[in-house]
Amino acid sequence: MAEPELAVPTVRGGRADTPGGPVHELLAPRETALGGSTVVRRLLPNMGRRMVGAWCFVDHYGPDDIADEPGMQVPPHPHMGLQTVSWLHAGEVLHRDSLGSLQTVRPRELGLMTSGRAISHSEESPRPHARLLHGAQLWVALPDAHRHREPAFEHHPDLPTVTAPGLTATVILGTLDGTTSPGTTHTPLVGADLTLTAGTDLRLPLDPDFEYAVLTMSGTLTADTVPLDPGAMLYLGTGRRTLPLHATTDATFLLLGGEPFAEKLVMWWNFIGRSGDEIVQARNDWEKGFRFGEVHGYDGARLRAPELPDIPLKARGRVR
Repeated sequence: MAEPELAVPTVRGGRADTPGGPVHELLAPRETALGGSTVVRRLLPNMGRRMVGAWCFVDHYGPDDIADEPGMQVPPHPHMGLQTVSWLHAGEVLHRDSLGSLQTVRPRELGLMTSGRAISHSEESPRPHARLLHGAQLWVALPDAHRHREPAFEHHPDLPTVTAPGLTATVILGTLDGTTSPGTTHTPLVGADLTLTAGTDLRLPLDPDFEYAVLTMSGTLTADTVPLDPGAMLYLGTGRRTLPLHATTDATFLLLGGEPFAEKLVMWWNFIGRSGDEIVQARNDWEKGFRFGEVHGYDGARLRAPELPDIPLKARGRVR
């Protein structure tokens, strides 16, 4: 999901700006409305950091009281060149897509959609729905060898965990401490949801070849001496074999990491390509009803694509 007014393309990827060692970069979120009563905090892409490994988009939302509200209502919209990861701590999201998938995603279940060459989907709070809605929506960029593949949707209700005194970690994607998620990946990466009990001190094992970031979902914690409140995202750079953690209160956070993404990307609206021409073609195909299929069963019209700028897409991009 992404809001339709994101009409400025950006160029991202490549390893020129990947630090050669550990850093601390706090990423400031940007709030934006997203359908119904949902307000999201956008953490990637960010003016200071465009990607973390292949992770190229992170929205954090809630916890919101939607008892008397429509909740999440994102009409049918297209994607290409990426995977979407739906991750909840509270509430439910009903996923529909142009493959015919119809799946309710619940807390700590993985909803993973691989757009490949083209797909469309909608996301909505069921009717009736739970009182609270809290979660994250994330995108993973597909490498060139896999970005034209057939689209697919996976739902994994039971994910593996890693435990230690004071810690339970659910492995969303990739591998953490030797434990691997069943979700399909196409680049070396990790996504994990970690719960710490108050007072826990530990050192989390990491891969020194990966770059990492942490997003605090609830509670307060310290990551490598940096205090983090709910909604804070800290980029950690590369070269780390462990991450010191201390939970000031009971806390949950997402760990995102991966091998720095080597390819340059052009990202605009809900599309990831390699050139401005690909983006223009994708927009035209969506507007004309080609290629992306139809989402059946959503009560409402599909999203229209925003207007493209009148200058070459690459000229508006920031190479990060």
